[in-house]
Amino acid sequence: MRGWGYPDLYEDDLETVVRVLVTAAVADGGKRLSVHLGDQEQKVLVAVLSHTAGASDQVVLGTVAALATVDSVGTDTGEDGRRMWAVLGAEPRRRPVRGTDGCRQGCQG
Repeated sequence: MRGWGYPDLYEDDLETVVRVLVTAAVADGGKRLSVHLGDQEQKVLVAVLSHTAGASDQVVLGTVAALATVDSVGTDTGEDGRRMWAVLGAEPRRRPVRGTDGCRQGCQG
């Protein structure tokens, strides 16, 4: 992702998305799977195809959707089997200002 110009993408979330979606595709029991990556406007798409019909698993989608940088998730079944995807935000993360502890003017210690 750094090579694509996304040095601020949270790599732990990307790794988790790929791992969870690939594990779910393998569980579908097919002989192959495909992983596709794409990007557009500070977003990264991870799509995994199992190439066989698989059961929709809300636990898988919930696990992926709960990640901090995941904007959306989905699944469907087509001629090429079950597709699962997640879109991650890759924009630079805001860093907290040191020493403010979230207080604005008027905070008292």
